Amino acid sequence: MKVILNTDIKTLGEEGDVKNVADGYFRNFLRPRRLAVPYNAATVAFFESRKAEIEARKEQKRKDSASLKEKLEALHLEITMPAGKNGKLFGAVSAQVVSELLAKHGFEIERKRIEIPGVSIKSVGNYHFNVKLYESQIAQMVVSVKGEEDKSAEGKAADDDKAKKAEAENADENSAGESAETVAAETSESVSQESAQSDGAEA
Repeated sequence: MKVILNTDIKTLGEEGDVKNVADGYFRNFLRPRRLAVPYNAATVAFFESRKAEIEARKEQKRKDSASLKEKLEALHLEITMPAGKNGKLFGAVSAQVVSELLAKHGFEIERKRIEIPGVSIKSVGNYHFNVKLYESQIAQMVVSVKGEEDKSAEGKAADDDKAKKAEAENADENSAGESAETVAAETSESVSQESAQSDGAEA
C-alpha cells in the first residue's frame, strides 16, 4: 500500500516521502506508532500545506551535513595494530573499527555509512575511504594504518635463540668432557703397559 511518512525513518525515508509498504508493516508497525498515514486526498493536501516547512528542514540537514563533511575531511585518522615484519596485520581494519575510531574523535558515524575499499584493510599504509552523509554528500577520508610487531612472537623467537645457544654450549661441554675422559683412559693404559714392560725386564 502507499503511505506518507510522518517522520524520518532511517530504513525507509524522510518526513513527507511517499512510500510503498506491505499492508502488515503499516498495520502492525507504522500506524500504531504514528510513523505514517495512508496516501489519500486528505493526507496529500495536509502534507502539501507543510511542504515549505519540510523543505526548510531538509535544507538545514544539507547545511549540517556539509559542515560535518568539512570537519571529517580535515581529520587525521591514525591507528596502530599488531603486524608482522612484512607489513601484514594480525587482524583487519573494518568499517566497525573505523566507526569506533571516529567515535573517539567525537563523531558518531554508523558503520554502514563507511565504505572501505575491499571491505577491510589488512596491511599497513595509508588508505582512502568514504563516509556517506545526507542525500548524495560524501566525505572522503584517509586513515593511516601503522604496524606494531607482535611482542609475544618476538619473545618466543628470543627464547628459541636462547634455547639453541644453551643446547650448543651443552654439546660443546659434553664433547670436551668426552675428550678429557678419552685422554685420561689412553694415559692410564699407556702407564699400565710401561709398568708391565718394566716388570718383565726385571724378571
